[in-house]
Amino acid sequence: MEFKTLRNIENSFKQIRLYAIVFAVLCMGITGFSLWKSYRFAEQQRQKIYVLDQGKSLMLALSQDARINRPVEAREHVRRFHELFFTLAPDKDAIESNMKRAFNLADKSAFNYYKDLSEKGYYNRIISGNVQQRTEVDSVICNFDTYPYAVQTYAQQFIIRSSNVTRRSLITSCYLVNSVRSDNNPQGFNIEKFRVEENRDIEVIER
Repeated sequence: MEFKTLRNIENSFKQIRLYAIVFAVLCMGITGFSLWKSYRFAEQQRQKIYVLDQGKSLMLALSQDARINRPVEAREHVRRFHELFFTLAPDKDAIESNMKRAFNLADKSAFNYYKDLSEKGYYNRIISGNVQQRTEVDSVICNFDTYPYAVQTYAQQFIIRSSNVTRRSLITSCYLVNSVRSDNNPQGFNIEKFRVEENRDIEVIER
């Protein structure tokens, strides 16, 4: 009888120990899951920005990783540069103003191209001939697989004279490097090794 009682007591201790281990593992699992859910909830809350609308109401804004928008910003940077650099009016001050803003988006390679055209009298002919030049960017292809980012731009130029309109094909290449954002450079890129690969007439439309 004593042996049987001892076996029953030993079995009871084993069961209690087993229940204790299972209970401890279950508690650890629940605690770990709770911590993980709390961390995720805190991360999600950090993605939310509350904006006070003129002191009247709170509006919810969602933040996102800045890297998601970099391809869009890169294309906009290149497009803006081409619009400033190649859109010309027969006005010296307007040309210089556009060029100054364009130079904030690029390195010396753009200035060298401008200087070369200036020495050839290109801008003087624009002014004296009362010629308007408008540029439309068709596409900007950026390669984000390697840094600096290689960019190819396809655009059309419209040379508007009183007698006709000349449509030209414009293809350029450059590299984009990350830069500091500012009022003059909101996308935070800089154009390097800017080159005009093609600039030829497509058609002339008489007016």
